[in-house]
Amino acid sequence: MRVKLSRDDKEIETSALANSGYESETPQILVPIKLAEQLGFWPPTTYLEESVFESAGGPLRVWIAPKSVKVKVIVIDLETKWVEADLIISPLADEVLLSDKMISELNIALEDPGRGYWRFTWEPKKKVRRSEPPRYWK
Repeated sequence: MRVKLSRDDKEIETSALANSGYESETPQILVPIKLAEQLGFWPPTTYLEESVFESAGGPLRVWIAPKSVKVKVIVIDLETKWVEADLIISPLADEVLLSDKMISELNIALEDPGRGYWRFTWEPKKKVRRSEPPRYWK
């Protein structure tokens, strides 16, 4: 899906992958270093917390900027709400990932993830939206 990230006076639109297997306690959006650079979060400053996430591929070193960005879904037919999120920066990521809590806060219902079908939780079940093509930040 298409999302917009906002930090101060900087905004970036990109596609994002809703990954319900990316479990978090807070709304999180994981971004590649190239996107973090454009938002002014890279190279790391004292504001960023270095951490290690456990992933299916093993330990992943990341940098966390808690509650530092606002995120919203971009669709052609309506305006959506902004959600405050932790920005997670990964040197291994090449596309943007939404955590399970971020998916919930954005009111996204994944209808058929393999085919890229989703809707907002308040929309009727027959209102199905199509995912955006991926954007790779290399």
